[in-house]
Amino acid sequence: MIIVLDTNVIVSGILRPYSKAAAILRLVATGTVQLAYDFRILSEYQDVLNRPKFPFKKEDTITFLDQVEKEGIVVSVMPLKFRLPDPDDEPFLEVALATRAEAIVTGNKRHFPRKEYEGIRILSPSEFLEVFGDKI
Repeated sequence: MIIVLDTNVIVSGILRPYSKAAAILRLVATGTVQLAYDFRILSEYQDVLNRPKFPFKKEDTITFLDQVEKEGIVVSVMPLKFRLPDPDDEPFLEVALATRAEAIVTGNKRHFPRKEYEGIRILSPSEFLEVFGDKI
């Protein structure tokens, strides 16, 4: 199963190891779920995870990003023909559309005004686990 993870889910999952977001990160770590990304998304992951306000160890961040690169699906995308309320979220939708991902998992659903884009669901971590938990 291919998904796109918004950066806020990654941060939440690392900060709160018993959260739904952390459960999704474990699915990624075990290879049960594959992340789709492009270099803009990978760059955002790196930038956010290395911010001084977060207590993440540099080695852990490097390990995580290496796994995303090695086991994820890197794509080239077509630009959207419309704008999202937060333009910084457009790469996530572009990647999801390019890979026909099952879902974009985000903690900011309001940045994606529709529940679905061309069959790609926009789900919170809890919703993702509810919808797909028995299929993974």
